[in-house]
This record gives sequence, C-alpha cells and structure tokens, in this order.
Amino acid sequence: MELWELAAREAIRETVAAYAHCADSGRFDEFAALFAPDGVLEVHGQEPVAGRDAIRNYLGGVGTDLARDTTVPLIRHHVSNLRIDVVSPADARGVCYFLAVTEHGLDHWGRYRDRYVPDGDRWLFAHRFARTDGTTPGGWAASRAS
Repeated sequence: MELWELAAREAIRETVAAYAHCADSGRFDEFAALFAPDGVLEVHGQEPVAGRDAIRNYLGGVGTDLARDTTVPLIRHHVSNLRIDVVSPADARGVCYFLAVTEHGLDHWGRYRDRYVPDGDRWLFAHRFARTDGTTPGGWAASRAS
C-alpha cells in the first residue's frame, strides 16, 4: 500500500466520523460541506437529494422534526465496521454499519454505502446511500416511518 492510499483512507475515516458528529449536533452547514458540490444523499425509500444546498435543507427538516419531538432531546449515531476500497487517487468506495441511540436506548440501525472523491487533502461524499434495516417499536425513527 502506498502512502497516498493511507492518507486517503484516513481522510475518508475523518469524513465518515464528521458526518455523524455534525448530524447529531445539528451543524448542517458543516454536514453539507462533507459532500462534493454535486454530491448526493440517498435515503432508501426517498428521492435522492443532490447538491449541498438541497442536502442542508433536507437535514434542516429532520432537525425540525427532532426539535418538535420533546421525548427525544438527543440522538447519537455510531458507525462501525468501515471498509474502504481506494480504487484510484480520484475514486474510493466504502461500506459501514450504523446504529442510533437516544436517551431511551437503541432507536434504529442500518448501513451506509458510499462513493468518495478527493478535494484537496480531504475526501468528500460523492454519493451516500443510507438504508435503515430496523427500528425500535415506539422509537423516534419508527414514528417517522409511519
């Protein structure tokens, strides 16, 4: 493995971690900046959202939903088993699992499937596909799905 590939992998790990931290703390401008300017956020069962402004607006709606639900004052996403395939100096792919907890316990879980592109010394999401595999009955995510 070459040094540039190690640097790419570490930059991708930072992007994946920042995604969860920014989403959970409502820092939607920083969240949107983790995507390439024409990046896509695709949530299974919903229309894909393309571009930073659209992604920021989409997350603002989720944040408004969370703010309205007084039973869920916080949510924390945990990401694990990140596998990264650096295809070339200009293209990488990744998969990982996530689970989200609230102060009431486990809420929902699933997986991400990603494509990354470089931007200077950072790597950004070109496309992130999120699929929720399960929800806790009566939890925040289950109530949004109904």
